[in-house]
Amino acid sequence: MISSIKELLQREAQAVLNIPVTEAYEQAVELIVEQVHRKKGKLVTSGMGKAGQIAMNIATTFCSTGIPAVFLHPSEAQHGDLGILQENDLLLLISNSGKTREIVELTELAQHLDATLKKIVITGNPDSPLAHAADICLATGHPDEVCALGMTPTTSTTVMTVIGDILVVETMKRTGFTIEEYSKRHHGGYLGERSRELSK
Repeated sequence: MISSIKELLQREAQAVLNIPVTEAYEQAVELIVEQVHRKKGKLVTSGMGKAGQIAMNIATTFCSTGIPAVFLHPSEAQHGDLGILQENDLLLLISNSGKTREIVELTELAQHLDATLKKIVITGNPDSPLAHAADICLATGHPDEVCALGMTPTTSTTVMTVIGDILVVETMKRTGFTIEEYSKRHHGGYLGERSRELSK
């Protein structure tokens, strides 16, 4: 089992290193800064299933680092929750296949609600309907899943998470987010205590 685990770690690490790094990242960060930091909109993330859990994590991480963000469940959006979208908001949509029905439909609903809303997409398929509907597309490199069946979202969700981390960290740099600001947003637990100590 030890050798198997080492192989899994190697495959996951290589998938991260193989994420295509393009100018789309700079464009995505600039769009987040412009729409949320400057124009005071919010980042609205969405995804279905495992990708949705990644989208939710990205939203909460952005919230703690100065970028107001919320997760919108794509199915609930069809039953009234689409109303969370407002002027200057920015959509961050995640789908490995780029064909997830609920997410594709969400782009259509959002377009009908407000045609000016911008969309950033994270996907393993840059030729998909979702990618074509995006203003900016961030490709994962479509790595093979380390799952023994090659089906369960494993490696794909790893790279999605890393891409989200990249967006958060680069946005923090662009906005000049400080430890003092962090401490105001994160009061509880070890991080809250540590951030207050560092901000003194």
